[in-house]
Amino acid sequence: MISFLRRFFLVAALFGAFAVLPQSSFAATQSGPVRATKDMAVTANHYATEAAMEILRKGGNAVDAAVAAQMVLGLVEPQSSGVGGGAFMMYYNAPDAPNVAPEITSYEGREVAPKAAGPDLFFVDGKPGSFFQVGIGGRAVGVPGAMKMLAMAHKDHGLLNWADLFQPAIKLAENGFVVSERLHNELQRFRNFARGAKFKAYFYDADGRPRPAGYLLKNPEYAETLKLIAAKGVEPLYSGKLAKEIVDAVHNTPLPKGLLTLDDMKNYKAHKTAPLCLPYHQWKVCGPQLPTSGGVTVLETLGILRNLDLAAVKDDPAKRVHLVSEALKLAYADRNYYLGDPNFVKAPVQGLLNPTYLRDRAKLIDLNSTIAKAEPGTPPEIHGWNYAPDQADEGPSTSHFSITDQWGNAVSMTTTVQGPFGSQLMVGGFILNNQLTDFSFNPVKDGKPVANRVEGGKHPLSSMAPTMVMDGKNQLHLIIGSPGGRTIIAYVAEAIVGSLDYGWNIQQAVSAPHYLANGKTLVVEQGSAIAHYVDQFTAMGTDLSERGYNSGLHAIEIDYDGPGRVLWGGVDPRREGTAMGDNE
Repeated sequence: MISFLRRFFLVAALFGAFAVLPQSSFAATQSGPVRATKDMAVTANHYATEAAMEILRKGGNAVDAAVAAQMVLGLVEPQSSGVGGGAFMMYYNAPDAPNVAPEITSYEGREVAPKAAGPDLFFVDGKPGSFFQVGIGGRAVGVPGAMKMLAMAHKDHGLLNWADLFQPAIKLAENGFVVSERLHNELQRFRNFARGAKFKAYFYDADGRPRPAGYLLKNPEYAETLKLIAAKGVEPLYSGKLAKEIVDAVHNTPLPKGLLTLDDMKNYKAHKTAPLCLPYHQWKVCGPQLPTSGGVTVLETLGILRNLDLAAVKDDPAKRVHLVSEALKLAYADRNYYLGDPNFVKAPVQGLLNPTYLRDRAKLIDLNSTIAKAEPGTPPEIHGWNYAPDQADEGPSTSHFSITDQWGNAVSMTTTVQGPFGSQLMVGGFILNNQLTDFSFNPVKDGKPVANRVEGGKHPLSSMAPTMVMDGKNQLHLIIGSPGGRTIIAYVAEAIVGSLDYGWNIQQAVSAPHYLANGKTLVVEQGSAIAHYVDQFTAMGTDLSERGYNSGLHAIEIDYDGPGRVLWGGVDPRREGTAMGDNE
């Protein structure tokens, strides 16, 4: 993980996160979670939270509210997600009668490589280029999948008319939204890397200065795009006017050109599957399937920890962090070696989650010493594996939101355009992704192919981990997820452990300091209390390093009080999100 963390923190240093005081009286702070009893939305921006609540109050359900939230996020948080990106969604369908089991469906709208793409897609002068050479422009653009995924989920579960869900974002695009301090600061950091002509014209003035915080920014072109999709569905985006404009933008740019074709756009399919689930003490934790590694790796981490005595170290912060970081270290080693698009790589998912295998991995963890280098294990179903480990980067600029409606249905959705502001190519007022940079730039290592190498029609491996936790009565207890590239897995697993094992309220769980092991070095969140225990870590053979972490955990915890529910919303203080909810 050394090369990944070095590159990750180089990018994260350019595009750091910080909190902005929420603009809603319902917004959570670090002092405590938001409480409601009827419904709730927790998103990365107050405009998106308000849009989701508007739809819920009109009788929409969690899927309806998710569509509205995504359309607004693509406008007000364009550096992170939008129409031109991809997403993973977990949908909880609450039972409508006693003794009827609930259902969880995993929806996948991951971007896909053009058919013409090959392993040398990101080569420059005969060797793998840098992110800044190939990550901006058309070469890194994959077929966007978020909209087809949302359309599929809405067809399956939506209550309100599709067109109605776009109205909050259309009004906001036409009338303008107030540029937040966070968006302004990210544009300021990004100004030396700004290349796209439309991108610069929209986000910067004639002198190259970013739109200031408080500036009223309008996007009439995006409003027209949303009106078109509202009226005609997603067809214009995949085979009509917008699809043609996307392909044209990818090919006709002074930046690195891409291979995307209209056939690639037409042939894209979103997918739905049963989720991956694993018992964790009295709970059941469920996440998405490949091509995101987030579900598998969060569950493997928890499966390892299930075999350790976390209760014994509850009051010892250093030992507590040590055990979780060692479990993450082992799970990441397996992730980097075994996982890829299941249509191309026969990943041993069930073997990685096998109870005996998880017990064996847990035995490698010593309470008093650190694993200097975590090696991948040998899960029971693996035979003749002939791939090399992969450490491809993932951009931290993603978004997550959690929603539950008055009937108890719920959505956990993580959504992205990859690197900050994606490819910088804009079509119809929205940014196109640069998601193909999630592939390994180097297709072969030590004479072996990399499972996550570029191939035509392949999904790049993701770390997005929208997650749901069920209680012992099969009732939904926790809705959670985060942005953050590869570190998503650590963020989500750490918060789940904080909530389920240590009994922290959901605001404490999402606010807690982050950490991630890099060999013998534990990289802890800058300024956090973890660094105070340096002597204890030194005694375990662990070196400490401090860095900033760009999480955006947005979660809902659900308690059951008689026939009703009590909802608790937690908002990551590192970003500018808000939680809102109504009472019965």
